Amino acid sequence: MKLTCLQENFNRGLSIVGRAVATRTTLPITNNVLLATDDGRLKLVATNLEMAVSCWIGAKIEEEGEITVPARLLTEFVSTLPSDTISINLSPQTKTLGLKCARFEARISGIDAKEFPPIPSVDDGVTTKVEVEAVRQAINQVVFAAATEESRPVLTGVCTQFEGSTVTFAAADGFRLAVFKMPIKDKISQKSEVIIPSRTLAELSRLIGDQDEAVTVTLNLNKSQILFRLKTTELVSQLVQGNFPNYSQLIPKSYNTRVMVNVADFLRATKTASIFARDGSGIVRLVVTPGSEKNPGKLAVSARSEEIGDNVGEIDATVEGAEAKIAFNGKYLIDVLSVLHESQVALEITNPSSPGLLKPVGAENYTHVVMPMFVQW
Repeated sequence: MKLTCLQENFNRGLSIVGRAVATRTTLPITNNVLLATDDGRLKLVATNLEMAVSCWIGAKIEEEGEITVPARLLTEFVSTLPSDTISINLSPQTKTLGLKCARFEARISGIDAKEFPPIPSVDDGVTTKVEVEAVRQAINQVVFAAATEESRPVLTGVCTQFEGSTVTFAAADGFRLAVFKMPIKDKISQKSEVIIPSRTLAELSRLIGDQDEAVTVTLNLNKSQILFRLKTTELVSQLVQGNFPNYSQLIPKSYNTRVMVNVADFLRATKTASIFARDGSGIVRLVVTPGSEKNPGKLAVSARSEEIGDNVGEIDATVEGAEAKIAFNGKYLIDVLSVLHESQVALEITNPSSPGLLKPVGAENYTHVVMPMFVQW
């Protein structure tokens, strides 16, 4: 293998695939990145066996070839080089990769590319396209609600339903549920439901970055794999096996009190209360008071700790229904309020022991359910 490429392109490519490099693994070669010439470009590949990221960068190829080298070493070395042309040369006998840029040189011992795990090709299956901005928003508003504990593997993923011209993402960790619906470009004739690892979607959100072209999604149910194809990058992932709980049963169908408040005000009041809630199991209490002809309704956000003290913050609110009280874990409220784009949010409450429902006002495609905390009022 003999080629030249620009340092900034090589560095960007390594940072793109770098997140897929395995950290703790029983297969040492997954700590490596695969370099291969491919159709007049340089292809970089990394995998942790759950997902694989491939990236193509422009290069001037003189001799074809492929090799794997330690990803961390190569990335750190290339990132320190000046912005100039890098010459890459592979010695097939010694499996040593030589790099030269300006007045810097390095030789890195590699491992034969044949040892690298094969990257699955997801060619056949259900294919559609999704708009970048919509999928970025969907990931941002759903992924954080997925479980991080591995005790129930299905909850570490995001339930994704393709049906007709829409796709629905849902994530739950037993304490909260986030559901986001968005349109897809190519209609799907057969309804498909899969569970995508939340780490894969978080990685996709990072990869799409400032891309503005639609993302092509190919789903192969037989191989239980999904492929996201971007302009110069591909992300292939295994799907989580199992059945996702029927989350629609968790979404309250009615309410006794509905309160509409400014998102920024609600977030500020919750963050303030959370300071006092740290020693009180993170409990933030909400008291809704309907307005009168002269006075607007209000939402009081408070927390108290036996050792530290207590606080209360009041914000103006538009209230439908009766006075209400409910308590939540402050972190869960902050998580959801931090990802809303709309200026107003509606909180629907049935009673203090039933889940609360949060919906951005003016957007019908997002629903967030939070389980209440039981407190002595």
